[in-house]
Amino acid sequence: MWSIVLMGLGGLLVGGALSFRQQGRPLWTQVSFYVLAGMALLAAYLLTLPGT
Repeated sequence: MWSIVLMGLGGLLVGGALSFRQQGRPLWTQVSFYVLAGMALLAAYLLTLPGT
């Protein structure tokens, strides 16, 4: 369940980064959104691994 939520959040963050790119916002905002999206997708993947 949480992995689906985190994947959706990652998608929204990537969309926000692309939107900031079109608007000509500073580069650090785009990079921070991409980094947060990557972290959300990594967390979603780690939640799908079998636990001990």
